[in-house]
Amino acid sequence: MDKLLRKKSYIIMFLAPAFILFTAVLIVPIITAIYYSLCDYKVNTDATFVGFQNYIDLFTKDPDFATGMKNSLFFMVFSCITQLIFGLILAALLTNIKKGRNFFKNVYYLPCVLSSAALGLMWYFVFSPKYGINKIFEGLGWLERADKGTQWLSDTSGFIILPIIVISFVALWQYVGQSMMLYMAQISGISKDIYEAASIDGCSRTQSFFRITLPLIKPMVATAMSLNAIGSLKFFDLIYSMVPESMRGKNGGAHVLATNLYEQGLRYSKYGYACAIGIVLLVMCLLVTFLINKFVKTESYDM
Repeated sequence: MDKLLRKKSYIIMFLAPAFILFTAVLIVPIITAIYYSLCDYKVNTDATFVGFQNYIDLFTKDPDFATGMKNSLFFMVFSCITQLIFGLILAALLTNIKKGRNFFKNVYYLPCVLSSAALGLMWYFVFSPKYGINKIFEGLGWLERADKGTQWLSDTSGFIILPIIVISFVALWQYVGQSMMLYMAQISGISKDIYEAASIDGCSRTQSFFRITLPLIKPMVATAMSLNAIGSLKFFDLIYSMVPESMRGKNGGAHVLATNLYEQGLRYSKYGYACAIGIVLLVMCLLVTFLINKFVKTESYDM
């Protein structure tokens, strides 16, 4: 086997299938999207090169893009902060319990593996004035009429409108289990001897968490934050299944970059314009990942 690995021809032969697949499903689509983003390309028409006109229109003439950018950035910041906090809390609590650990791990992680479209439909009924929370409040006598209560998925007041805030909490509920599992995996790799030595020195569990656990899991914190940031920037399915069509469409206010891309590309058939949105989204994901890796300082420790 060592002789085989020393020959470049065999190395190339082993790597070629993966490289070809990677190029076909990732590199080629990205290059194609970059080209079409520089073209005026619509349904039943040939692509006409227009340079950076699509990008100029995005940033200067499209209020829906500005709204989608604002909502996407809100999702990203909210997801990174809340999933970091609640993921760490859940991981720390479940790591320190013996009975029922696997049960609670499965309960918190289960929403991550369920269909987002199905969960979005479930939460749509929860927040619907006719069937959900408002109806419960009406039955308890807290509201005279359910449809006169808070319009959870259609209120357009405020800088960040209520439907976006509601969906942010639903996304936290769905994906916090993923962050929890990542942190638990890292925490479980920390030697118990370190905690025993800290306990002998008089450290409480809280002090051990902040002085031992947090520094040792920083690499996983950076990884989890990158995944959360990229996932929130690409956020689509819950919004599409929970928000009424009028709210996520043109001038609706309850849309993000991914839903804006969908509307422009598949509803209005403006393929070049949609590709420009996709490239902006790609650049944002790369930039955020770079910034997280740069500013979340990580060090290697022998655990």
